[in-house]
Amino acid sequence: MKEYLAFLLAGVLFAPCALTAAQTAQARIACLSLRFQQGKAAFDSTLDLTTSSSDVNGELAPSFDAPTHFSGFILNYVAFEEPVSGEIAFDVPLAVFDSSQTASGTTHGGGYTVAGVDEGSVDARWSRAAGSKNGTCVLTLTSRGFGKLGDFTHSFELIEYTGPLSYTPDTNRVTGTVNLIQTGDPSSRLTGPVEFVKTATNRFNELKLQHGVWSNALAQPLKISNDLDTFLRNQQLGTIYSGFVDFEDGDPATSEGDYLTWLLSIDDPNDSNANGVPDFSDDPGPHGDPFPSLSLSRGSTNLLLSIRQGISSAYEIQQANSLSQTNWTAVSSVTLTNNPQIVPLPLPTNAVSFWRVRAL
Repeated sequence: MKEYLAFLLAGVLFAPCALTAAQTAQARIACLSLRFQQGKAAFDSTLDLTTSSSDVNGELAPSFDAPTHFSGFILNYVAFEEPVSGEIAFDVPLAVFDSSQTASGTTHGGGYTVAGVDEGSVDARWSRAAGSKNGTCVLTLTSRGFGKLGDFTHSFELIEYTGPLSYTPDTNRVTGTVNLIQTGDPSSRLTGPVEFVKTATNRFNELKLQHGVWSNALAQPLKISNDLDTFLRNQQLGTIYSGFVDFEDGDPATSEGDYLTWLLSIDDPNDSNANGVPDFSDDPGPHGDPFPSLSLSRGSTNLLLSIRQGISSAYEIQQANSLSQTNWTAVSSVTLTNNPQIVPLPLPTNAVSFWRVRAL
């Protein structure tokens, strides 16, 4: 067999701006409105919730007061000649808005009014299994004038999406994209750009979400209408950022703007310089070693190039027969899925060969 020498050039060529590396955090966004289906009670009595003046959208919306949520309603009661409309409000347990938790229990102190006709109290009995977006809520309406009107059993839906947020940090801002899948419905997605501007006086812990446009699975636009709401980093948990996202219309399928207010949380475990501040809001820079670690060994039928990742994960492998060559030949490209990753290379045909990698 022809003898040869295989050399590895211990270095890496970087494309322009490669030191500002993209990172990935995990995002979760949940609507603070719940979607209620029609509730039914004895003797074919029904109760619909809606915040729309033109149709029934099923929205139970946040009040940011006590009780925590409100809606309009249409009550079709067996003892009434015609359906009646009014306003209703009652508390929702916090656990309802996190699909990973079991939600159960009864909330008291709610109420309803039918202007000039009737008013009364509302109790809400909640049930939703951990991991499910769907649950059951039984609303008990008790009229001051007529007594108990019935137990109305509703199915309700938590509207929640989770997925990666890919971002690139900068000194004064963070830009990126989200690709989120709805809990319990993988066919439903939210995608789009995000931009956060760091607060000058507290840039590691406070960021303001900028206006933008996301899309749902039907390519309908969801415009972020935030008045530059502040996102805060949780000082105890360290890696969690959270804040409100306000859409001009959170459900384009309905006739009016509704399902407007959502809570977005971002979990970023990346901390390249191990200073306790996630890369999401930390000052950017080549934290750690930006260069990959390279080694070359011979297998039975080929060469084995080992690449231990630097700040880049995508590389082009180049070969030359002499270090004096100005033109290196690209022989392969690889995106690392392991660290280190072994890349097989063919045995060279020349007596001497050199290899190097270029970050993409």
